[in-house]
Amino acid sequence: MVNIALFGTSADPPTCAHQAILQWLSHHYDQVVVWASDNPFKSHQTTLEQRSQMLTLLIEEIDPYQNPIRVSPDLSSPRTLETIALVKQRWGLQANLTLVIGTDLIRQMPRWYQIEQLLKQVQLLVIPRSGYGVDQASLEKLKHLGAQLAIANITVPSVSSTAYRENG
Repeated sequence: MVNIALFGTSADPPTCAHQAILQWLSHHYDQVVVWASDNPFKSHQTTLEQRSQMLTLLIEEIDPYQNPIRVSPDLSSPRTLETIALVKQRWGLQANLTLVIGTDLIRQMPRWYQIEQLLKQVQLLVIPRSGYGVDQASLEKLKHLGAQLAIANITVPSVSSTAYRENG
């Protein structure tokens, strides 16, 4: 059975931190699928298409011979559950799906559209993010909603898309 990491990101712009995460994922999963998304809890300055192009450029810098990463802009949806339905159509039901999220999303996830349905279909991999501790109460809430989760053993560069966008 193929193990697929699913990494939708609303990063505006994607940074070297996202690149480090993708590279780490490429060493731990058979396939890594990434797409730019609009987070309904955020506002964005650049279009999905522009952010998808930035992701493509970022990924092209990763070793092309050992790169199971693919950009799939057609998976983008404000509702992750809809994205998972598209993933299942494309890769079938025999894939192990792991949704990759940053620690900044842990508190937000219980408010996601049909979160319990989503958590029945994917495992969660939480990526530690500088400035956002792992909130144990929120993790427990996710587990209570049915989440099977792990915290990645990775140190990500301390770079913020927002700070980069605002300060250059």
